[in-house]
This record gives sequence, C-alpha cells and structure tokens, in this order.
Amino acid sequence: MLFSSPLIKGRLIQRYKRFLSDIELAGGGTVTAHVANPGSMLGLKEPGMTVWLSPANNPKRKLQYSWELVDAGTSLVGINTALPNGIVAEAIANSEIPELRGYGTLKREVKYGENSRIDIFLQDGNRADCYVEVKSVTLKRASPFAEFPDSVTARGAKHMFELINMVKSGKRAVMFYLIQRVDCEGFTLAKDIDPAYAEAFHLARQAGVEILCYDCHITPKEIRLRTRQQVIP
Repeated sequence: MLFSSPLIKGRLIQRYKRFLSDIELAGGGTVTAHVANPGSMLGLKEPGMTVWLSPANNPKRKLQYSWELVDAGTSLVGINTALPNGIVAEAIANSEIPELRGYGTLKREVKYGENSRIDIFLQDGNRADCYVEVKSVTLKRASPFAEFPDSVTARGAKHMFELINMVKSGKRAVMFYLIQRVDCEGFTLAKDIDPAYAEAFHLARQAGVEILCYDCHITPKEIRLRTRQQVIP
C-alpha cells in the first residue's frame, strides 16, 4: 500500500489525550497530528523519537496531519491502526497470502454476529465463507517476538468469540495479526497486559479459528505485506 502523499519527517514532542501528538517538523515549525491508534503504543511514544506524518487531503479537516511511522531504532513501525485492513485486503487481492487464495469475492466491513463487523469477508461458491479479523501489532519488548495487545482490549476478546461462533456454524474464521515492523522473530501474546484476551485466544484456537501472522516491509513511501511469522505458542 503506497502512501497517497509523501510523508513529512519530524520529531515527537509528546503524545497525549490518546489521539493527539505534538510534532516538531524537520523543516521547522510545530504541528498537532492525529494519532490513529487507541492502544498504549508502549515503547513508541518517547519524546525525541523520529516520526513521519501524512498531510491531510481535506483542507477542512481540523488536524492537517496524521502520524504514520516511528523509528524504533531497530525498525520503522507503522502506528496507524486504520491501515492494516487495507494492507491485508490488497495482499489477498494480489494472491500474496497462500492461505487465503482462491476466493472470488472480497468484501470489507460486513455485518455479522452480534452487532459486529468483520474486517474482511471472503466468499466463493465452492467453499465455506471465510471471516477474517485483522489486528495491528506494534509492540516489541525484551523478547525477539512481537506481542499483542499493548493494552487491555475487551473488544478484541469479543471478536474472538464472534469468530468461534462462525466456526461452530460451519464457516471458516481467521484471526490475522499484521506486525507493522520488521525486527521480530515471531509473534506471541502479551499475557501480562491482558490475561482475558490471552484466554479468549486459546479458546478460539481450540475451537478451530485459524491464526495467521505476517510482518510488513515499511518505508516512508509504502507499507506492504512481507513474510509469514511463527506464532508462539
């Protein structure tokens, strides 16, 4: 997925009120940028970190910049949680995910379950419908593995149980973790951060929900799917 406009380099001053950040632009001046990430962004919000912003296409938008990338030292990290659905959908359409090839129809944000929407819905007349939930992964701590979640997510646990119900009804269900960085050797759960989510994950896996995890190739020009990563445990 190419960024629609060239990204602008800057230095993080602070992230605050969850969805706001103050950035000192490399070319001079300070702006307030939107942070499209409801998580804690643990390890990615330290003052002084190098970041990249995208300019808004709508001149009437209140905040004219969005925070897209941060340099974590060992990797660029994509922090915008609004992008992974599109990245994965684009990769499926281009047949870049072997596990999800062969479907004739791809739809996004389809209603299902109990007042939920599935990120990606795949359909083909000769196969069971496939429900794909996509999660953005940015956390990496002392271990070589990416971790999810970086904060408590009751909504994430709810999605697990929705996928379990799809499997029980004879459908195919996939939890897809997209690691928006390249410095990890696999994926695991941050059980200490959200034990309830970890329990929901294991129940879903036992019920037949498939777990897929891929990392990303990231530059200030694009973010695209890279390689499949092992899931531990």
